[in-house]
Amino acid sequence: MYDVIVVGARCAGSPTAMLLARAGYSVLLLEKARFPQDKLSSHYIHQPGVALLARWGLKERVAATNCPPLTHVSYQAADVRLDGCSLAADGERAAYAPRRWALDPVLADGAVAAGAELREGCTVTGLVREGDRVAGVTYKTAEGGEFTERARLVVGADGMRSAVARFTGAPKVIEQPRMTCTYYSYWEDLPAHFELYERPERWIGVIPTNDARTLVMTYFPQADFQRVRHDAQAHYLDAVKTTVPELYERMAAARQAEQLYGTGEQYNYFRQAWGPGWVLVGDALHHKDSIAARGITDAFIQSQLLADRVGEDLRDPAALDAALRRYARDVDDKFTDFFRSTLNVAELQVPESRLSLLRAISGNQALTDRYFATLSGACSIDDFYNAELLETLANV
Repeated sequence: MYDVIVVGARCAGSPTAMLLARAGYSVLLLEKARFPQDKLSSHYIHQPGVALLARWGLKERVAATNCPPLTHVSYQAADVRLDGCSLAADGERAAYAPRRWALDPVLADGAVAAGAELREGCTVTGLVREGDRVAGVTYKTAEGGEFTERARLVVGADGMRSAVARFTGAPKVIEQPRMTCTYYSYWEDLPAHFELYERPERWIGVIPTNDARTLVMTYFPQADFQRVRHDAQAHYLDAVKTTVPELYERMAAARQAEQLYGTGEQYNYFRQAWGPGWVLVGDALHHKDSIAARGITDAFIQSQLLADRVGEDLRDPAALDAALRRYARDVDDKFTDFFRSTLNVAELQVPESRLSLLRAISGNQALTDRYFATLSGACSIDDFYNAELLETLANV
């Protein structure tokens, strides 16, 4: 019998397994895929996520995947352009955007090094129950074997289509309609830093990543998904051309190195976080539009929150339930504002109120960097609206 079974070994599951194994618990980590394997992702890690990688001793391994540090951010909307960088989070000023075929094995290796047992190619088929408590899982391997393993706690870290969420019946307690769809590809010989461009009904993101390739992402309204997907490449290039002509010229001199990837599955929800003997982390628990590129960072934060709350209470059912209840409150407190702000951006509009704010701070580097820090999570909205900003706005 294990203390913990974690289902899913990517950005939420592997850190959770690693942290609980480091706490002295016996952990089984099950993953459907076999690493390395890529997946749809904006794969950007904001400064608070990088700070956790550093705390866990994994940052240098991520950087060693030939993934550049990102310390220059540009954001342009209408006639306003901001250049700067988020404030540091626990001393970490740079962001990183590793490809998932590079990042996920680093995280899984970290879990194994901590003592977790990793089994790849395993698909969870059901849950074991003792009364009203989840007490383990059943799963099958790629070779067709069927197995049962028991544990005091089952962690669902298996994404939007979480089997653990499905088998527990965890409802969506908050759900909003899909707002965007996205298409992206990778380019070689494209000079770039972290760049964001916005106009009504379009959002463009440019992110340097592994092996000198640059990710260029385009966002469209969800209502346009069927039309865009019919000729996605043409719509992708036209979105860049009509939103950022200068970037389009850079891309014309570069080379598209991979196929076009895309999705309309930009779901926005919170699920019930826990029940007797089970808990959810990462996209299994909470997903929002990828336009804010917060999925990986949020998964890291949730993993650390869960491990901190569980502490030494995992082997006492009553204490464990109390810890999971506190974790659920932490998630609500930490991510509700990000959820709302992300949906505001995903409306793909450029409200005059935001433009007025951007114009007011555009000549002030300190306020610009603090603004970028609100996007990264290194600075809260309340801290952003400090006396300096309020004075600046009053003088506009």
